[in-house]
Amino acid sequence: MGVREAVTRRSGAEGSRALRSRWRTATMAAGWAFPADWPLAEVDEVCRAVLDGGDACAELHRLGAARAESGAGLAETLLDLAALHAVLGAPPGSTGIVSPSVDAIPARMLRSTALGWADVMSRRAASCAADDPLTGLATSAYLNTRLREVYAEARAAGRQDHVLVLVALDLTRTSGWSRVVAMTLLADALKEVFDAGETVASVGTSVACVLLRRDRHLTRAVANLRVLTADRLAVDPHVAPTGPVRVRLEELPPTCEEALALVAGLGR
Repeated sequence: MGVREAVTRRSGAEGSRALRSRWRTATMAAGWAFPADWPLAEVDEVCRAVLDGGDACAELHRLGAARAESGAGLAETLLDLAALHAVLGAPPGSTGIVSPSVDAIPARMLRSTALGWADVMSRRAASCAADDPLTGLATSAYLNTRLREVYAEARAAGRQDHVLVLVALDLTRTSGWSRVVAMTLLADALKEVFDAGETVASVGTSVACVLLRRDRHLTRAVANLRVLTADRLAVDPHVAPTGPVRVRLEELPPTCEEALALVAGLGR
């Protein structure tokens, strides 16, 4: 490395440290609750991107995600971003106190950071919630939990007594709210037919799944589901183009990992 390159690199590192220090000071002064949680690798990435003069949106998106992962709320995350923006807007060489304002953050900075934060929280909500808020069916995350329990039970008993009933609608000729209505009607039919403690879950935008113990009533239940779903869909003209419901029995694969992969594939 030449002398000029070494000096340039050192100057860049010093500038990044100075920006990081002023940013942290401004955030703490604005009321950041837990100082030990503020330093993140993504903070340094944002500092370098800003000083390089490029578009820091990607780095801000990662910072928003990292803040969510560390437990920071959206208001706290945006206040931290406002502190950065205030520091960047201060006169060159200034070391005075700045006044962060979330309302002053440019839309691109705000959007990138907020989306990064929201992406993480959306994934958490999807993985933690037990029920889909629109259909009332169990989530795929809950189905995964039940599958693990079923396989543990099968190992203890030495046999597998459970089976999956897969139910799919063809929604290619529908759009918007009609898709939601169709899945809600399907959910109603599923909950009416399988109302004895079976796990009835939504595993995709057009696919539902029932995990149940195989018994002599299974064939009749599947037939009833086909008829009842067709009747429910026929009532609403906006969802009639969904076509006939497709129902099939799916034997559980030998291992729980394979079953989890099967469910994950259905949701794509």
